[in-house]
Amino acid sequence: MKILYAIQGTGNGHLSRARDIIPILQKKGDLDILISGTQADVELPYPVKYRLRGLCFIFGKKGGIDIMATYRKSNLKKFLKEIRNLPVEKYDLVINDFEPVSAWACRRKNVPCIGLSHQCAVIHRSSPHPRNKDLIGNAILHRYAPVSKAFGFHFRAYADGIFTPVIRSEIRYATAETKKHYTVYLPAYGDKKIIRMLSEIRQVEWEVFSKHSRKAYRKENISIHPIENRAFVKSLLGCQGILCGAGFETPAEALFLKKKILAIPMKSQYEQQCNAAALEDMGVPILKSLKKKNLEKIKQWVNNPQFIPVDYPDITEQIIDQLISDAGSRSGKETVMSESGLKSVKSMKEEMLSPILKPAAK
Repeated sequence: MKILYAIQGTGNGHLSRARDIIPILQKKGDLDILISGTQADVELPYPVKYRLRGLCFIFGKKGGIDIMATYRKSNLKKFLKEIRNLPVEKYDLVINDFEPVSAWACRRKNVPCIGLSHQCAVIHRSSPHPRNKDLIGNAILHRYAPVSKAFGFHFRAYADGIFTPVIRSEIRYATAETKKHYTVYLPAYGDKKIIRMLSEIRQVEWEVFSKHSRKAYRKENISIHPIENRAFVKSLLGCQGILCGAGFETPAEALFLKKKILAIPMKSQYEQQCNAAALEDMGVPILKSLKKKNLEKIKQWVNNPQFIPVDYPDITEQIIDQLISDAGSRSGKETVMSESGLKSVKSMKEEMLSPILKPAAK
């Protein structure tokens, strides 16, 4: 069986999870790997056949998406060309981790595309969602990488087809300690903003992993490190707690390691708002932003030893086996979309960008 595994390259969580999924897929068939996106700091130790630009949102330094950088990085012509040129019809199975090029290439050629991602679980009606509805954000999650069947990962198994997180081997089989430092991973905030806030809590040693710095440096009780997997894992294993965004893999790993968490979801990022709702439902404290008015809440969290108990068994291969069994064999002739169909792909991309471009026009 020839398998294409397509992975989103914006952020590090998708690629971190892929490190444990890829060896299992290699046992199941002849595997090719695709990565699209430009914002990942994690490298895969496996050969990648397709490295594409795709569509990505660029992290800013004030807690959200950098609107203008996202607009400048968007290349519709190249995106449509990548969709047309990707030979998804040559594969017996296409597995998609929220990756738009392969998803829309499959849609264009009537090829089944099986979703295996956190996003598939986030949009499920049984999963927690924020009180304030975000119709545009919800629409983006549904349309960004459409799939024909979905398997999802979440903090809890909220429904059939939703599974607890894949905990990568270097975390699952490591020995955790409790040292003096706290780990910080807030990629949507700049170093100056983080330093200005955390320097107010002088009794704590902060280890900050920065998306905006290429070299390590120190400022009083705060050490800044460029993002590097081995160093981050070491810091996480030894920390008292982690201050992080409301992504998925990092909080999931911290929960597994029995580390306490304080999460700050990115602004105008619906997926993180959904994650924050799920974490809050579990008892994890949530901040709306990294502002001085929340300084006391950070201090209270530092002084509170509470962590949230979870059970995340190693069932990754069972999930892959179920996915392959449910996918079955693909049959029937390939049907290429009409030109009007291709225009709908263009409209999808413009529609996806409009929620973050509209605020810039105000």
